Amino acid sequence: MRAAVLHEIGQDKLEVLDDVEAVGFGPGRVRIRVRATGLCHSDLSAMAGVLPQPAPFVPGHEGAGEILEVGEGVSHLKAGDRVVVCWLPACGACPACKRGQTELCLAGFMNAGTPNFKRPGGDVFGMAGTGTFTEEVVVDAGCAVPIPDDVPFDIAALIGCGVTTGLGAVLNTADVEAGSSVAVIGCGGVGISAIQGARLKGAAEIVAVDPVVSRRESALKFGATKAVAPEELADAKQSVTAGEGFDYVFEVVGKSATARTAYDTTRRGGTLVVVGAGAMDDFLQLNMFELFFDEKRILPSMYGGGDVLRSYERTIALWRAGRIDLSGLITHRVPLSDINEALDQMRTGTALRTCIEI
Repeated sequence: MRAAVLHEIGQDKLEVLDDVEAVGFGPGRVRIRVRATGLCHSDLSAMAGVLPQPAPFVPGHEGAGEILEVGEGVSHLKAGDRVVVCWLPACGACPACKRGQTELCLAGFMNAGTPNFKRPGGDVFGMAGTGTFTEEVVVDAGCAVPIPDDVPFDIAALIGCGVTTGLGAVLNTADVEAGSSVAVIGCGGVGISAIQGARLKGAAEIVAVDPVVSRRESALKFGATKAVAPEELADAKQSVTAGEGFDYVFEVVGKSATARTAYDTTRRGGTLVVVGAGAMDDFLQLNMFELFFDEKRILPSMYGGGDVLRSYERTIALWRAGRIDLSGLITHRVPLSDINEALDQMRTGTALRTCIEI
């Protein structure tokens, strides 16, 4: 079967091969025919070595498709079921799950070290234990979440990561108050989803910050009240908040420099939400006096900071009701054979989300 493979960490191109085989099928596992997958910035980060990932590997973790077969012991799924791939399934038994913090369950990460594919030359891993830039993938049954028949595969794929992450940061982690002021730094698919969440929560002012003109224009269409380039953020802080700072600032880039800017842009007593996935060797510096004196809350948000399955259901309900726009997030579509074109679109910022149709 076909799959897009990164041979070594640090390479910037994927090779689409037709000699890849999905492996690991057995008890408790399912085989999925991938129909659509989104390109998330985390895929680029894994390719670059910013996020830890063994290689060679098949990127992609934001996907949807149909069940081809189910292994022994899988009773909640059957062949033909339409599913979204969940790259961070909850085991239900660990301390985090028992506390209700299922987004912190590490069971899914344990799968990342087990090869999901093989080629004549050896084993191939899957991104975050999945790997959706492929025609078929075998995953734990918990990674396959059923979706209603009226949810298209491309929409479902977005729900699998970017939309859940952005919406959840606002609705779950920050629980933004109506009438508040919000700034979102980084306006790709996740940032735009955060903007839509802030609009849903009734934020009075939503300032979108991004260096790419087209993304700023898109942010305004999705609910931002103002869109500025990074160098204009200080002026926006002055004009919107009279210099005090925003009630909530969402950092959706994953770099210490933008996190520091986000901290400085948050008002005293306000909330900074860290959404972007950054590198282990990129350190955010804060002095102990400002940390104490300004009483700003710093809230990391992992995969939307809430129960993933409930978040999926809520997102589908909001989409059905027309409260959020998901199809508008898909600005480009390419076949798997043109996957490197999609990578370029993400790197240059010309795409909010590119759907790879398989």
